[in-house]
Amino acid sequence: MPIVRLSEMEPDQEGDLFVLLSGKEELLTRQGKPYLRVTFRDARREVSFPIWDNSPWAAECRERWTVGTFYKVRAVYRQTTYGPQLEIQSIREATEADAADGFDPWMCVAQSRFPPEQMFEELCRIVRAKIAAGPLRQTVEWLLTMHRGKLLAYPAARRHHHAFAAGLLEHVLSVTQNCVWLAEKYAEKYADMKPPLDQGLVVAGAVLHDIGKLEELEPQPTDTVYTAAGAMLGHLLLGQDMVREAAAKAGLDAETLLRLEHIIIAHQRLPEWGSPKPPMTPEALIVHYADDLDAKFEMMYSILRDDKTPGPLTSDKNLLRQRVYRGVGTPQKD
Repeated sequence: MPIVRLSEMEPDQEGDLFVLLSGKEELLTRQGKPYLRVTFRDARREVSFPIWDNSPWAAECRERWTVGTFYKVRAVYRQTTYGPQLEIQSIREATEADAADGFDPWMCVAQSRFPPEQMFEELCRIVRAKIAAGPLRQTVEWLLTMHRGKLLAYPAARRHHHAFAAGLLEHVLSVTQNCVWLAEKYAEKYADMKPPLDQGLVVAGAVLHDIGKLEELEPQPTDTVYTAAGAMLGHLLLGQDMVREAAAKAGLDAETLLRLEHIIIAHQRLPEWGSPKPPMTPEALIVHYADDLDAKFEMMYSILRDDKTPGPLTSDKNLLRQRVYRGVGTPQKD
């Protein structure tokens, strides 16, 4: 049987595949009969379906299938009126020996839709184009170079926005692109502002606003966890320390460093979101709203993509804690 990827399977195709069991719930039918709802995934597709109590897999699923475990499955991919399902023929835990057939735990981790290397190169290009040569640009470039490997792989969060491999880089690039446009717009509109809007500082703050997440989070094939420092300090303080260290190497002046640090610690704006201070400079204000918009837009995109509630409105059981209007007659995708 050929080895296939879950995300590449066509309806009624049979194959052997490596998947992660990412969810298992014990539920009841409307008639009060118990069943299990399981979720298998690879990097780009997640399939949830019921294991009914009279299924030959019911007892094994209940007793032995473990969330966070990788499995080798022989199955037929079915497209039903209730969504995609796997018609399981055989299943066992994946082993190290399966590497010979191409198994890699990271193949089941959700990933950005965009090539990480290209995103990183575009971010570096913006830094070179929009931040004048000198200590500020050196500070940013030193941090990007030092943490390139992590930026190509890290998520932006455990559960919220951009919670997938290279999600942090995707988010940072998007925020930076928005900030470039906003900084140019407001610098031109308020040309008489004293002191003038520092567009290079806006871009530097956008690139580095979440740099502390590289020390706050530790991605694993089955989950992303907080480091000890991440749990006790958080990415704002960790990011401030990382920027301070890089700025000292670059010889960044005290005033610019203060303003850059303020962007980082104020970018979440509210104490309940983690910021000890609100944005107190025009540069910090731009970065905050560009960051907030990008995070929430990705959440709304995910809700519209994943919610299976029938009708023109989604459920409110989501990260935004609100219903989203998809429109009358809008087709739902798998």
